[in-house]
Amino acid sequence: MAYIKSAALEETGYVVLDMYNNPIDPKEWLDVEYVDWKSSGDTRFAPLASAKGEIECNGFWNHKPPRTDKDGVWIDSQTEIAPTLTARAKEPGANVGRCRIIELQPNTYADCLYNLHQDDNNRLNPDGTGWVVRGFFNLTDDKTSYFVLRENRTDPSEETRIALPAGAQLIVDTQRLWHAATHPGDEPRYCLITSWESGPELDAYIAKYNGVNKVESYPVDQEILDAGQIEQERRIAARAAALAARGQQEVTVMSEA
Repeated sequence: MAYIKSAALEETGYVVLDMYNNPIDPKEWLDVEYVDWKSSGDTRFAPLASAKGEIECNGFWNHKPPRTDKDGVWIDSQTEIAPTLTARAKEPGANVGRCRIIELQPNTYADCLYNLHQDDNNRLNPDGTGWVVRGFFNLTDDKTSYFVLRENRTDPSEETRIALPAGAQLIVDTQRLWHAATHPGDEPRYCLITSWESGPELDAYIAKYNGVNKVESYPVDQEILDAGQIEQERRIAARAAALAARGQQEVTVMSEA
């Protein structure tokens, strides 16, 4: 199928934007309502926009009528608490699908590698329309945390690690790239995640914030990288063995998160 895609994401699958330096009241992510919804790690989500304006996180294709991850309905009870975050999600002027705040509990690099996943953003997306990507806007100041991106889930040579201080902004083709966050802090990490439709509006937004599609990876000791890779391989093999013992096999399923 032929979709409208952003040229800025074509080479690497991601762009990092300028830092957002304006202060935001933490109440905007602490006082909204969260629901249990597991993604990559121990997580909860607070939806700002959903399929029907309800506080739930299901894929739009699981509703009736089923549809792709576009035309999200804003949830008044949530957006009233988080006006700045809502404005940030709407700022590009691109079509918004799901928009949620993620709460991620602390984890390790090895946990992150095992939890690497691809998103199912474009199910039912009509041919000739904009490809759905995701924007990540880090809310808490997680100076030792970083986003891990890989073209191949198990190939460390293709890994990019992007630092996640407060105000970090990136846009990722999460259906293309395997991704997850490493968060070794003591408190939860909070981040705004928005599904945006690619097109001229999103291209202009990327240009406005000087998007770059290659950054130097966040530095991590080689011992941690090597140990994490070994542990990822061990956990994947253990899961495959457990499935084989039940007469099943591993099936790669894209995440709805």
